[in-house]
Formats: sequence, C-alpha cells, structure tokens
Amino acid sequence: MRVRTRRSFLKTTAVAAGATAAAHVLPVGWYRLAYAGEAGYFESEFGITDALCQRALTAALAKGGDFADLYFEHTISNWTMLEDGKVNRAYADVELGVGIRTVKGQQVGYGFTQDLSKEAVLAAASTAATIADGEARKPAGEFVTLKTDNYYPLKRLLTSVPLDVKLPIVQAVNQKAFELSPLVVKASVGFHDQQKRMMVVTSAGAKVEDLLPRNYLWASVVAEKDGRRERAGWNLGGRKDFSFYTPEVVNRVASGAVDRTVKLFDAVQPPAGEMPVVLGPGLTGILLHEAIGHGMEADFNRKNISTYCTMIGKQVAEPFVTIIDDPTNTGMLGALNVDDEGTIGRKTVLVENGILTSYMHDKISATHYKLEPTGNGRRQSYQHYIQPRMCNTYMLGGQSTPEEVIKSVKKGIYVKDVSNGQVKIGEGDFAFYVSQGRMIEDGKLTAPIKDMNIMGNGPKMLRNTTMVANDPKMSESGAGWCGKGGQRVPVGFGLPTCLVKSMTVGGVKA
Repeated sequence: MRVRTRRSFLKTTAVAAGATAAAHVLPVGWYRLAYAGEAGYFESEFGITDALCQRALTAALAKGGDFADLYFEHTISNWTMLEDGKVNRAYADVELGVGIRTVKGQQVGYGFTQDLSKEAVLAAASTAATIADGEARKPAGEFVTLKTDNYYPLKRLLTSVPLDVKLPIVQAVNQKAFELSPLVVKASVGFHDQQKRMMVVTSAGAKVEDLLPRNYLWASVVAEKDGRRERAGWNLGGRKDFSFYTPEVVNRVASGAVDRTVKLFDAVQPPAGEMPVVLGPGLTGILLHEAIGHGMEADFNRKNISTYCTMIGKQVAEPFVTIIDDPTNTGMLGALNVDDEGTIGRKTVLVENGILTSYMHDKISATHYKLEPTGNGRRQSYQHYIQPRMCNTYMLGGQSTPEEVIKSVKKGIYVKDVSNGQVKIGEGDFAFYVSQGRMIEDGKLTAPIKDMNIMGNGPKMLRNTTMVANDPKMSESGAGWCGKGGQRVPVGFGLPTCLVKSMTVGGVKA
C-alpha cells in the first residue's frame, strides 16, 4: 500500500489538476493521483483503512449518540474561460478532507479536518462526539460495502483531459457566436469540469464509495443595435462524459446565447397585474423547485416551518398533477448513485394524482417520521453537515398538448426562462425575474417580453395549475446550484408546459 501525506498528495495533485491549465498533452498515466476510479481509493492513497474508520467511529460515539458517520472527499475542479477571443483565465482547485458527524436525537455534532492523518481524524471525531453526554456506544463490527448503480458512467475521467483538448471547444463556441449574428460585439465562453471522489462509512456498518463528475459549457453574449446593447447566455452540461461536448453541443450553446440576446431588441414589457401564466417546458421547472420543492423537504416540515407540514395524504393539486424527485436520472445534474450519508438513490413520488404522499428525507427526519430515508441527505462538501435536499425534481406530463394550453389563454404571458428567484420557505411566497418569454393574445404567442417579474405563492400556484401538457422536459443546464442553510449543491429540475390560471405579473403599470 502506497500512502501519501496530505501535503505531498495535494502538491502532486494540484500539479496534475493544473496541467489542464497548461497547453501540453501528457500521458494519461501521469494523472494517476487524480484517477480516483478504483475501489479502495482512499485506503491506497491516504491509508484510510477499515481499522482507522472503526477507531474514528468509536471516538465519535464515545459519549453516546444514536449514530455516527464519516464522509471522505477528494474533489478536483477546473475552469477554462475565454473573453475577447483570448483565454484570460484557466485555473484548478483541489479539496481534500473528512467530515465526521455524531447524531443525538435531532442534534448534530460535527468535526472536520483537511489532515487525513490518524491523529487529526480521531481529533475531529472527538469534536463531533461532544454533542452527546452519556455512555459510549460501539459501532458495528465489519463493514459491508454497498453496491450501487451508476447514473453517470464515464468513458474517460475528466482529470485526464488536458487544456488543449478543451480549448478548441471553447474557441469554437466563441467563433460560432460571432458567425451567427453581425449584432454580436462581445462573447465570454467557458468550460468547467469537476470530479469528486467520496466515501461514506457509517456506525451501522455500511461503507460506500462514489465518483461524481460535473461539467458544463457556457456562453454569454453582448449584442448591439442602434446604439443599444443587450446581453443573454446559455449553457449545457450535467454529470456528463467528456464525449458529450460534440460540435452539435457547441452549436447549441452558441445559438442559444445568441438567439436569446438578439430577441431582446424586439422585446416589450407586458402590462402589470393578475393574469394567466403559461410556463414553458424544461427550465421553468426552477419555479417548481424553489416555490414548491423546498416546502417538501422534510426538515422544514419536521420543524413546522413549511405550509405542507400537516398535508401528507391531502390534496394539494389537481388530480392530473404528479411531482417526483429522482436522483436516478442518468447524466442529470442532480443524479446521485448514493447520497452523502450512504443511502442508495431512489425515486420519490412527492405528489401523486394531486395528493401529497411524501417528503424528502435524510436519516434524521426519517427517524422522526419513523420512515426509511429517501436518499436526499446532501451536503456541499466534507466541511458541511447533512440536510434534506432535492436532487432532480420534476412534474410528469399531462393529457393536453402545448398548443391547447396556449390556445386556452385569451390574454396572458408565456414564460420561457426565469432567473434570480427569491422564496420564503415557510409561506411559499416567491418572486422570479423573467429573462425570456412572449405575450399571449387570443390564444397565440406574440411579442417577446423582458424586464418583468412574476410573483406568487408556491402552494397556491400548485393549486392553480389547471392544465398540464404532454411535453415534460428536464432542464439541460449544468451550471445550476441550489442554496440552503449556507450550502450549495447541484440540482436538476423539469416541467411540462403548464397553465397557472392566475399569477401577479410585475410589468408596466396601466
């Protein structure tokens, strides 16, 4: 067994990661330390043996506690960015450490360290143990390695892709953006890739390892017409293999950014007031995520914060509405083989035929409700504690066609893209900026719109969803983050075309 100290490992690994920021082709074997694909990675590279894990868990339970777990992480992230036709930034980041949690009832003791030596790991475990004050508990004996499916298979590990393989892709997006329209005066293009290796070991005797990729290609475009400038952007990605970034994807990223920018020159502000709103498929699923999904995370309900805390088994939407959270969507940004506390990922039906059937649980909330965890225990990194979080949250399609949904509206707006949302979890009140959309007049899409907000209440919006089309679509973005409790995690979301019979539109006052 070849064990490295954290300092020597990070020095070598940072060079390996940083090599993607140098225009050289290096043999794949040179990236051995970033490879992280084989079982037993943390043992072979850092000496994290089962015996050390047993000692750490024993220390974490030395003052009692219901259970404890260890979360080891090694993450390599790379950014390559081009502006004004030149690569102006290319850099790498490495995270390495362990977080140790002790749970007593609904209280959590937590310790973490960047130093994976035996002394540092045991000290972090002793810190976590201080949440309890009772007789010591013993962790389970021999660990059982959990078997998982793989919802983000890789043909090539991302850390083996050097800059001079990524750079032509970024340059091609930049070139395509200027070719698509003479109005384009500036383009910013970037590629981000991340490879996270994690291992969870629990006092119940479970052990599981995973390798999580994440990447996206993005473009932001500025166009000018008659002395006026507009800006918009677009990105594609997820938990993808590098082979995803084909010439077709290059064209889609460039054309998505340019089309969205150029349309803004013809956009108008809609009238303000209460009116029907049609949510287009895919990206508008962020409203479902923010305005409704957070209220179905179990910690908000356990603490009686969410409006859904007494609604299990009750009708919260029309019978044609079914909402799901699912980490098993292959390649999606919120895909997980296993969550961050060692629960195998599985699909959870939150609302079925209009009835609220489940919350999203981590182990603490599942114990509170006397249920099994749903695989939604997530954290930003080893430095952060577990929270119930969404993975890929979406609504199933209905019976109507998108054309029928739009035709049913005499006067309203069609929302294509939204951004910059704010939500009050308890009340469910929200406001979102509409970055792309159209007016609906006499059942037809007319003028593009911009510079407006839509406001409402999540539970009310769900009840007011009166038509659902048969075109469900997941957002294809790879750049999305969800913030909660000071932490960010990648998530996916989706929606079919939906009619909300009444929402507040903050446009031009009459």
